Amino acid sequence: MAEVFLTKEAYKELEERLAYLKSDGRVNVAEKIRIARSFGDISENSEYDAAREEEALLEQEILQIEENLRNAKFITKSKSDSNKVNVGSTLEVHDLTWDEKMTIKIMGSIESDPTIGHISNESPMGKALIGREKGETVEFATPTGVQKYKILSINN
Repeated sequence: MAEVFLTKEAYKELEERLAYLKSDGRVNVAEKIRIARSFGDISENSEYDAAREEEALLEQEILQIEENLRNAKFITKSKSDSNKVNVGSTLEVHDLTWDEKMTIKIMGSIESDPTIGHISNESPMGKALIGREKGETVEFATPTGVQKYKILSINN
């Protein structure tokens, strides 16, 4: 798996979530399975099937979080290449298509949230911006067409 970029806060949140899933989460699901078994024949027991499916999803989430924590790379303020866009950079860009200025932050995919301006480094926009410098214009494809942004400032 590729590197997973996280802030220290997000790493801590993942650790806490993992601890919860491994303890209370597993206990809760086991109790649901126990109760569902008490209803009788499990071959036609929808509660049992639902509880087992919930258990499978919980175990899948545990594995995913463990993998993310193993491959985590912390987002830190970079002293080198401070004039280039990196994961963790906050940028002011000018959307040349819509003639709008925006402030965005390049984050790892786990912490990205475009509704608040946190753009994934794995998104088309993030990929286009990484490694670029102030004053450059970037183009990238989106489902609605090609977007053009000019980088006005970079804060690492």
